[in-house]
Amino acid sequence: MRFGLILSLLSCLAGAAHAATAETDATPHKAYLSLIIDDLGQNLPRDRRVLALPGPVTTAIMPDTPHATEFAREAHRAGKIVILHMPMDPATGPFAWHPDLPIEELEKRLNAAFKAVPYTSGINNHMGSRMTAEPQAMAWLMADLQRRHKFFVDSRTSAKTVAAAEAQKIGLASVSRDVFLDDERTEQAINAQLQTAISLARKQGSAVMIGHPYPQTLAVLERELPKLKALGIEWIDINMMISLRGNQATAAHGKNGRYREAP
Repeated sequence: MRFGLILSLLSCLAGAAHAATAETDATPHKAYLSLIIDDLGQNLPRDRRVLALPGPVTTAIMPDTPHATEFAREAHRAGKIVILHMPMDPATGPFAWHPDLPIEELEKRLNAAFKAVPYTSGINNHMGSRMTAEPQAMAWLMADLQRRHKFFVDSRTSAKTVAAAEAQKIGLASVSRDVFLDDERTEQAINAQLQTAISLARKQGSAVMIGHPYPQTLAVLERELPKLKALGIEWIDINMMISLRGNQATAAHGKNGRYREAP
């Protein structure tokens, strides 16, 4: 009688443990998204729609735009994170970095860009497919940003980028873009890219999106971003994303947390 009671008790305990395990397995992993809007500073009415988005959007402002300084101040007052959207080759203009420029000229242009865009917490590259493949310049940039206490976001405009790898080498706070929302400027395509970002966030825990202030992009974001919470997605600012990822590369960008370097 006593032996049967013990067996019955053990069976109940095993069933409870199995149910608890099944419940744990069924619990969805947390998924986080961050959003950066590039190319700001050109058109105030349009750019103000970005400030009205319902969450912690990061505003990436170009230094060579007519409203760079004014919009940086507005974004700061609105509680948004401001970053410098730094032009890099093949971008042109008075601030743009090019591989043939000496470090002294790169520093001069970077200083002028920071002056044009106040309240910056960090930078990301505008274009830059050639420039971000330059190890010496990227190593200098990351050391300079560390001195300034600013972070770096690698827009990953080229598979040959070494920017994030150089940031990782010195422990500079940084993160890399996962999804471009609007390479194709239709609402259908932009929404599909947003769904890709959501799926990626569920798969790897987080995703960093970059978009632009195109009317189609803003229309999709205004409509879809308020739905994220109901989908189990948490929209966090770029500082929290950097902290969450801890300077580690995702599987798409490296191996065992280390960013791939150009061959």
